[in-house]
Amino acid sequence: MRVEIWSDIACPWCYVGKARFEKALAAFPHREQVEVVHRSFELDPGRTKGDVQPVITMLTKKYGMSERQAQAGEENLGAQAAAEGLEYRTRGRDHGNTFDMHRLLHFAKEQGRQDELIQLLYRANFAEERSLFTEGDERLVELAAEAGLDADAARAVLADPAAYADDVRTDEREAAQLGANGVPFFVLDRAYGVSGAQPTEVFTQALTQAWGDRSPLKLIDDGGAEACGPDGCAVPQH
Repeated sequence: MRVEIWSDIACPWCYVGKARFEKALAAFPHREQVEVVHRSFELDPGRTKGDVQPVITMLTKKYGMSERQAQAGEENLGAQAAAEGLEYRTRGRDHGNTFDMHRLLHFAKEQGRQDELIQLLYRANFAEERSLFTEGDERLVELAAEAGLDADAARAVLADPAAYADDVRTDEREAAQLGANGVPFFVLDRAYGVSGAQPTEVFTQALTQAWGDRSPLKLIDDGGAEACGPDGCAVPQH
């Protein structure tokens, strides 16, 4: 079974939702037969690369809330994250463009290190004092290397604006086609969708239902056709 997760590094509920999903997946009896793929979704695609601002400022401008309301929301998110065993800095974080991070995640997918990198990006954005958005590409290269990727190869990806850009845009178009207008958005075998950072129990139910509802192969065979198998190939007798 394949689970695709549309998310953005700048999305706090994606950070929390991933942890809740992983708790459900860890306890799922068929865990080893589940492939998890991370897909790209930008919450702020129109923001230019150099446009970085404090999270509180972004929230007040985007949603028309007061600074007090924005800070209260961050405190609530911090509590939700802590309940899942995650660190979350409720003050001093900033916000910026995540397109290059998504490009790098597609590169990491090719190398089999996508989950490692996305977890490090989340940690850097939500738990660490150093900014993902103001230190330039070298900060991303550093995290890529920590995830087990070749640093020079990661640097080359970031230096080429076209590298994996089409992959990011394809993910975003697919999200729209599937009806995802927010993240996190979980799609199980392209048959079931789970929207938002649902409780672990909801993910457990979704995994169980999607696994149980997989259509068994319907075989069309009259038993008379020749075929090859482990013991060799059938030889026509006439």
